[in-house]
Amino acid sequence: MNYFVTGGTGFIGRFLVPKLLDRGGKVFMLVRPSSLGKIDELRALWGVSEEQLIAVGGDLLKPRLGVSKKDMDALTGKVNHFFHLAAIYDMSADADSQIKANVQGTRHAVACAKAMKAGCFHHVSSIAAAGLYEGTFSEDMFDEAEGLDHPYFRTKHDSEKIVRNEKDIAWRVYRPGMVVGDSQTGEMDKIDGPYYFFNSIRQISKTVPSWIPAIMVKGGELNIVPVDFVVNSLDYLAHLPKHDHETFHLTEPEGTSVGELIQLLLKTAHGPSTLVWDNGVINNLSKRIPINQLVKMSSENALTKRLMKQLGIPADVLKFVSYPTHFDSDKTAILLAKGGISCPAPEDYFDVIWAYWEQHLASGKNGRAGLNLDNTVKKMLGRSNSQRLRKAVEGKVVVVTGATSGIGLDCATKLSHAGATVILAARTPEKLDEEVKKLRKEGGDVYAYPCDISDMADCDKFVATVLKNHDHVDVLINNAGRSIRRSVKYSFDRFHDYERTMQLNYFGALRLIMGFSPKMLERKTGQIVNISSIGVLASPPRFSAYVASKAALDAFSVCAASEFADSNVRFTTINMPLVRTPMIAPTKMYDAFPTLSPDQAANLVMNSIVDKPKRVATGMGLAGALGQAVAPKVTEFFLNQAYHLFPDSAAARGLTPEEAAAEKAEAPSSALAIARRLFSQTLRGYHW
Repeated sequence: MNYFVTGGTGFIGRFLVPKLLDRGGKVFMLVRPSSLGKIDELRALWGVSEEQLIAVGGDLLKPRLGVSKKDMDALTGKVNHFFHLAAIYDMSADADSQIKANVQGTRHAVACAKAMKAGCFHHVSSIAAAGLYEGTFSEDMFDEAEGLDHPYFRTKHDSEKIVRNEKDIAWRVYRPGMVVGDSQTGEMDKIDGPYYFFNSIRQISKTVPSWIPAIMVKGGELNIVPVDFVVNSLDYLAHLPKHDHETFHLTEPEGTSVGELIQLLLKTAHGPSTLVWDNGVINNLSKRIPINQLVKMSSENALTKRLMKQLGIPADVLKFVSYPTHFDSDKTAILLAKGGISCPAPEDYFDVIWAYWEQHLASGKNGRAGLNLDNTVKKMLGRSNSQRLRKAVEGKVVVVTGATSGIGLDCATKLSHAGATVILAARTPEKLDEEVKKLRKEGGDVYAYPCDISDMADCDKFVATVLKNHDHVDVLINNAGRSIRRSVKYSFDRFHDYERTMQLNYFGALRLIMGFSPKMLERKTGQIVNISSIGVLASPPRFSAYVASKAALDAFSVCAASEFADSNVRFTTINMPLVRTPMIAPTKMYDAFPTLSPDQAANLVMNSIVDKPKRVATGMGLAGALGQAVAPKVTEFFLNQAYHLFPDSAAARGLTPEEAAAEKAEAPSSALAIARRLFSQTLRGYHW
């Protein structure tokens, strides 16, 4: 029995070829000429000779796979089974590459098999050939496939169609589910499919105690299969007589919902292990707005794509959150049962999969675009960044607004100690003078100019003065800000709250950017660091004025960054969590909340000046943004519960001093106090 295999060096191929060799025949493996040397390594690995494993030079993208006339003559009439495994199994690959490899490659493979008069053409397709079909997709269905607009789905469907339309050669089609590592060893060759979520699951498990229940929606049905099941099935079914021109689903019989998968991963990672299924709420929401429509809209959203990139997850993977297809594999399951083959349930082997991933595939690093705050702060506090910071800012002009207290003062101090020329901006001349004297006494090159950032004329005057006295600004830190915590229903007669918050947080910061950036662009160097808020990502209730103003600055920065990029002028947005500064002091409830110190927050800013990331955000903040993008109605329900859990302040509600004192005397119930503490401790850094 002789075999011809394309994609033999790929993940499935490296498991299948040894099984074919065990049957005692010869395996002819298509290999690019430049990779012919790798066959010697495989022969040594599998313990076979040159007569058993034979390399055939060729190329998937060439007619008849580029097999030479000499090789074709030698193979004609000698191949019993032609296995076509070569393809792109990657949703993030570009459309052109997928069309060439999946569609044109299959067309060339069929032509090659026919030319060598192979016995049967075995095409390894994918469940992706069904697209996003809503309902049960059986093994004899094909034309019914829906939602094929994505190139991954379309090319899998079109390549299978080429095989199914073939009349001159026997064929069999196999549709594996999402292939993961070996169920016995965990072996896997890349991050794909469910693996995209492993890093996030690990971070959640490190952050959230295992005794805290995780709230999870069921979501769509995934179909996950280990590679050894797929290979055993291929080997067995390919050799069964009288099953040509049939399609086989190599799938998990029942499927695993997104919620069940996350539950399993959290359990495996020793994270939160209990899921609360709110099916009534989800069913009600899905009746109003189709979940798959929401996910489609979310996956195409620019913010979602940036967020997913920061998490290392292709945005297109979101399509599987509401995956609508169930795959009927009853016919194939009956055949495989006769051979003693069945698909194991994920809970039977995912501990092995996880262990292999942690040891061999997990990077253990977070992308620079989105830092995990808890780990970052620990690293910053554990080592000195003084040398790196000094190298980045020594002799450079840095402007810090809101510089006389909190984060701004700590930033000014660290920059001064690192050798920067620091320019302090704040409203109160007396405080500015005090800090300048202190920092100059410590050897700093520090200057101060009074400026009310909410006053546009004052901003223009400040910019003109700085440029006149210092020629340019290398780094602008927009730190000055105002926060208002008040429900919208208590703000109907306080429109000025929104105006003054926007005036300072957005228009004032924007005025400085517009004032200093022309010189930056002219000099082709500069950085603008905007101290934004975790609220922009998480959208907490009661902060509509504050979040809107910060979101405006975030949006401007994203747009401007793409215009300034080739001039080496960078924007960094820091979605800062709750920091213990004078700004939050009036909200006494925050006294019991976990917060960053101004020193820790300033370290984040210093690190941003050194590394120049696009965004700095906590895992909790990113999780909040992901929730808003993927399941906005569910997130809204959750935030509404938080809204009722934490009250507006007495001042926000307009209570008299007597009413406020009487209310303060009534301590909240122990259950309510515990609930509030649980919220604040679990969702660290959120503003409630």
